Order: sequence, then C-alpha cells, then structure tokens
Amino acid sequence: MKHMKIFLIGIAVVCLLLAAAGPSRAEVIKIALSLAMSGPTSDAGQPYAKGVEDFFKYVNEEKLLGKDTIDCTIRDDQYKNDVTKRNFEEFLDMGIPIYLNYSTGSTLALKRDFEEEKIPTLPASFHRGNVEDSNYIFLPIASYSEQCIGLAEYIARHFDGGKAKVALFIHPSAFGRGPVADLEKAMAAGLNIEIVETVEHGTDLDSTATLQRLMSKGVQFVIAQTVQSPVATFLNDAERLGIIAQTFGEKDKITFMGAHYTGGTDLIALAGSAAENFFWTTSYRLTSVPGVGTEAQLALAERYGRDDKTANSHNYTNGIMVAQVAFEAIRRCKAKGNPVNRVNLTAELNQMNGLNAFYPVTTVGPVTYSATDRAGVDSLQLYRVQDGQWHAVDAPFRSEYMRKVE
Repeated sequence: MKHMKIFLIGIAVVCLLLAAAGPSRAEVIKIALSLAMSGPTSDAGQPYAKGVEDFFKYVNEEKLLGKDTIDCTIRDDQYKNDVTKRNFEEFLDMGIPIYLNYSTGSTLALKRDFEEEKIPTLPASFHRGNVEDSNYIFLPIASYSEQCIGLAEYIARHFDGGKAKVALFIHPSAFGRGPVADLEKAMAAGLNIEIVETVEHGTDLDSTATLQRLMSKGVQFVIAQTVQSPVATFLNDAERLGIIAQTFGEKDKITFMGAHYTGGTDLIALAGSAAENFFWTTSYRLTSVPGVGTEAQLALAERYGRDDKTANSHNYTNGIMVAQVAFEAIRRCKAKGNPVNRVNLTAELNQMNGLNAFYPVTTVGPVTYSATDRAGVDSLQLYRVQDGQWHAVDAPFRSEYMRKVE
C-alpha cells in the first residue's frame, strides 16, 4: 500500500503538528452525502458513493487527522429531488459543516437552502448554473459547458474541411441543456463551428432515424452531453449503419465525442466495438493511463475489496476526489487550530488557490477556488478509445472560449 501515501501532500507534517498540540478530546466530524444509489444514474452513483466511503475510511484508519475522525453518512435518494431535500434536512440536524450533493436537479432545487444555511456544498453535478448567484456551491471540476466548448475547440482546431457541422446530443433536462447556450455564445465570440441540430434524446431504443437525418444534413461531429446508456445506443446504431468515423473528421462519417458522464469504462462495456474512436473529456485521471493517480486509486480499491469494475470507474475516481477536497479543507482548518465549522470550511475552500492550490493525484490539474471562481479543476484531458481502451490525447488543456462567455 505504499502508493496510498501519495494521496495528500504534507500529511506527516500535519500529524506532527497535531501531536505537538498535546492531548485533546477526539472530535468526530460529521459529513453527509445524498445520491442515486438506485434508480436513474445509479450506475454512476454507486461507484461514486464507494469512492467517498473508501477515502474517508482510509483517512480514519491512517489517522490522518490524529485522534479526530470523519463520520460520513451516505443515503440513497433514488435521483428524486424531494428525497434529496428530506435527506439534506435530516443531515442538518446532525450538525454537518460541509455537504456532498449529487444531481443537477437537486443542486438547483436546494441552491437557496445552501445559501440560507451558509453550508459549503460539493455536488457531483458540474452544471455551470449551480454556481450562478451562489456563494456556497463548489464544482469539483470544470463545468459541462467548459467541457463541451473544449471539445468544440478541438474540432475547430483539428478539422481541415472548413467550418465543421456539429450536432448536439443532449439529456432532456437542465443537466443536458446547460451547455447549449454557452456553446452558442462561444460561436458568437468566434468559435468556428456550426451547430446544425440539437437532439434531446428520449427513451427510444433505436436511433436509426435520427442518425440518418443527421447524415442527410451533412453532420460531421456529434458532441454528447448526457449519460452513457443513450450514447451507447446511439453508437451501436451508428456502427450498424456504418457511419462511425475511424479517424478524426473522416469524410462522410461522424466522429462522436462527449463530456464527463458520457464516457468511462461503462461506455466501452455497453457499446463494445462501437465505442472505438469515441473522443471524451473530463478532468479526472483514468486507470488505463499509467501514473501515480492510477496506482493510488487501484491500491485504495484493493484495500477495501472493490471489484475491477468499481476500481477502474471514473465515477469511483470522482467520489474519491470530492472526499479528498472536503478532507483537505478540514485538514487545513485543523492545521490552523480553527474549529471545523461552515464558516471556516467555506473560507478554506475560497483560499484554495495560488500557492494554496490543492493537488490531488486523481485529477489532471490542481483544485483552485476563490470567492469568484467556483470551478475546482480548470484543466481538461481529452481521451480517445483505441483498441478497446481509453488513451490520453495530447496534454491537459483549458478552454479558450469559456473565458469569453463567462
């Protein structure tokens, strides 16, 4: 387990400081997470919950807070906003100083509650609307808008056939629709692509008619902002029609791309060979790309007996990383001798920038927040499926046009 020690920088120093402070009463810091462990998106929620659970277990077992421990309550909300709200109200009665939420819908629905309670909140949703008019919601990584605009920028830079014709394939919700207006703003600011059509998918098990229509309109690229299952259906039908590009921007074919929740190992499992040459972006490191982050994640999963599917899931990574950020804010409070409460944790998150940026090994860039910047990791990594595995494409990057539309 030697690689577990690399999760956090400076832990030994903090433990020495805590020891030097002399004997004190052990504190139990309560944290809570509400998410979909059943129902829609539970395929993402289950590994996410395991990532949160495992990292906090590791913190407690390794005594990374000295005598103090973290008690994280995790509850299923079935992706239902009313259940999430009920969970949140019960969590408040437990005295939590920081909260971990999940869906776009529930984050938006509870935004005013977070403001009234003045409680720092880390959601699993990267919807940019979460942070508008909010002082307490902190996105773990770059927003869906930034991810989609980053993909569109890659198209504009690398497609040599003139102005690329792009279709958007989106979830029929705020989660899916969020990036559309920002992409349009980026185009108005000079991003050289054309959005031919925006498709909100339903529950259809056959996308043939939609794909044939896109082909008739000359669509060369599809950017997906949804979850893996409909993307897999789309890809399988596209493979059957023989229209999936085998190289980027291949003539008379479609190159498929997607944001965070469209990809990962689950997409390859669902789409099989149809996932080949799919381009995908996220801020998380993948276990198919060797490195320190991969070693640490696999070691954590092994330590707690997780199966290979969980161990290699980017949603397991996501859960680990959110727990890391919450822990780091707590650690910094303790290192300064400050009480671990909502005010101090919010202050620590807002100061997490510059020389105080947080560098988890689970992401391709540092976590940075401020009073005016609520997106944690600004860097994105482009990945591509080749020979049934995700491979990194070029170095991590930041969206140029996102700065122009914010």
